[in-house]
Amino acid sequence: MPTPSLRPLSGLVVLSAVLVLVGCSKPAPPEEPVRAVKVLTVGAQDFSASYEFAGEVRARVESRLGFRVGGKIVQRQAEVGQRVRAGQLLAQLDPQDYRLAADAARAQVQSAQTNRDLAAADFKRFATLKDQGFISGAELERRESTLKAAQASLEQAQAQLNSQGNQAAYTNLTADAAGVVTAVEAEPGQVVTAGTPVVRVAQDGGRDAVFSVPEDKVAAIRTGSDVSVRAWAQNAELSGKVREVAASADPVTRTFAVKVALDAASAPPLGATVYLTPAALAHAGVQVLKLPTSALRQEGQGSAVWVLDEANMTVRSQPVVVATADGNEAVIASGLQPGMKVVSAGVHVLSPGQKVTLYKSRDVAAAASASPTAK
Repeated sequence: MPTPSLRPLSGLVVLSAVLVLVGCSKPAPPEEPVRAVKVLTVGAQDFSASYEFAGEVRARVESRLGFRVGGKIVQRQAEVGQRVRAGQLLAQLDPQDYRLAADAARAQVQSAQTNRDLAAADFKRFATLKDQGFISGAELERRESTLKAAQASLEQAQAQLNSQGNQAAYTNLTADAAGVVTAVEAEPGQVVTAGTPVVRVAQDGGRDAVFSVPEDKVAAIRTGSDVSVRAWAQNAELSGKVREVAASADPVTRTFAVKVALDAASAPPLGATVYLTPAALAHAGVQVLKLPTSALRQEGQGSAVWVLDEANMTVRSQPVVVATADGNEAVIASGLQPGMKVVSAGVHVLSPGQKVTLYKSRDVAAAASASPTAK
């Protein structure tokens, strides 16, 4: 009998082994997708940002007026916001004690004048007796000395009366110059000492816009330099000049006060908020490298961007140093050169060496497909 062939059986075994091996092997990893990215070319641009500070409009001369004598306030005529003229009565103290003192000084003057008149009459009588030889010259000299002492006492009493009269007049507080009352710091019934502020008056005339500058910027601001002033409640822009820069820093804020002179006719109201842009701190004409913030990503302790390699259309990470901000863009201090192409959007889904393609908007893609030369 013929021997059955084992060739089909062996082929079946080999096929089964191959199928088993194929079923046990891991599937090949999927190819990394080619992402479409937006890129921009790095180039020098003008630095447009400027330093703007918030300030307040104040009177160039603002006086804190107080009585030159102490006493109890019995009446206050001034109110906040009231316009006053020079010499106008603002407040009054109780003048009774000062009037009594003036009356006493007046009585002293009358007494001293009586003593002086009596001494003068004695001197005249003794002078006649001396001419007649009834008294010695020494006696006449004593009468003359008495007259001089009485005259001096009279002059002293008159000076005291004038002083007491002034003290009584000082119980009336009047405005030194025309202006507006900006604050009231004492009320009727309050006992104040000499010099205690009672009313604050902003005098008419020049106005200042006052703002504070940090220590690292104050050295660039000079007296007489131009400042652009913008009122918060108005669209108009005013011009001013630096009038004064504080010589020392504020002990609390550690900033330096700067006063900018404004035209009184066009200045905003007292206390108004203004925004000031010093020309000395402007960066007009400075060329810098800028990137949109969407192109930056965090890498370690610093920032980095994706730079496009046009030869093989891959991206690589490039660390950069950000100097400051200019609006919504970042100013790059180092790490980039003009002409580099940087990915500006979708930076958080890329990896080093990843293949990319340039993003085209739908309108551009539709125009390209509709072109007769498109195949």
